[in-house]
Amino acid sequence: MTPKILIIRFSSIGDLVLTTPVIRIAKQQIEGSEVHLVTKNAFSSVVEANPYLDKVHVLENDLKALIEELKQEGFTHVIDLHNNLRSRKIKKALKLPSKSFTKLNIEKWLAVNFKQIHRLPDTHIVDRYLETLSGFNIKNDQKGLDYFIPKKDKVDLKNLPESHRTGYLAWVIGGSYATKMLPNEKIIEVLSRIEKPVVLLGGPEDAVNGKLISEKLGDNVFNACGKFNINQSASLVEQATKVLSNDTGLMHVAAAFNKRTLSFWGNTIPEFGMYPYMPENQNKSTIMEVADLGCRPCSKLGHKKCPKKHFHCMQLIDSDKVEAWINFQ
Repeated sequence: MTPKILIIRFSSIGDLVLTTPVIRIAKQQIEGSEVHLVTKNAFSSVVEANPYLDKVHVLENDLKALIEELKQEGFTHVIDLHNNLRSRKIKKALKLPSKSFTKLNIEKWLAVNFKQIHRLPDTHIVDRYLETLSGFNIKNDQKGLDYFIPKKDKVDLKNLPESHRTGYLAWVIGGSYATKMLPNEKIIEVLSRIEKPVVLLGGPEDAVNGKLISEKLGDNVFNACGKFNINQSASLVEQATKVLSNDTGLMHVAAAFNKRTLSFWGNTIPEFGMYPYMPENQNKSTIMEVADLGCRPCSKLGHKKCPKKHFHCMQLIDSDKVEAWINFQ
């Protein structure tokens, strides 16, 4: 029987980018396979141009309708990379052979509550995702992550200020939680020391912070937050000379393009296994964190504000080292 595989990953931007090796390897290494993905409608644009997907199914509000749609497809296997209540409902309804991603919730809980970092496996989440294909004769092709930008969303640099059209740094200032975001004053401190053109990236929710930063620094800094959709922001990442980013979705987009990347880690830690994944170019990734801080990690996700009220994990990031990384050729 020809394998027809359904991959489940509902959200979010970074997590979907991290699924792309599974999608590619399933399509390329499982002979004759047809590969579908189910994700939330809000994130479908992240994978709309992926040539390794035969079809994308979207979840809006009606899970029952989605399940009925999936039942009509005649899948042979389900690969569950989300492993939550909704994905389990889909698996139960389809009654097919399935493999599920293990979230390591206990290990992360021990790391957060007792700082038992050693309990976390020294394995990137991509490699753990790939374990769900262990029933097939596949191997990691070491090609890293994929990101495919639809032609309509490729940004012409003529849309940027003239000073930015021949090269710029991309600085991703957003994040899903405040404790994963480098403070504005730290970004301003670093950028006030350099003269290179900079594009600030983030979603509409980051536009105010982008405006505050750019107004402090003048024409060298262009605030693109909220002005471009996710694929257009990815296009700006692809065309940047270097990328600075919090632990957020565009960090993984930068890894997909093998960009030289400096990533900032606040309440989360790289040991959770979601650091930039560039297996053939890992030297292009630099991790910036306050190591051996007794309160890290304080959450596997993040907080609205620092539980300790000092935010040392970001406030103590060494601005001199950030500046040196920017200026290093």
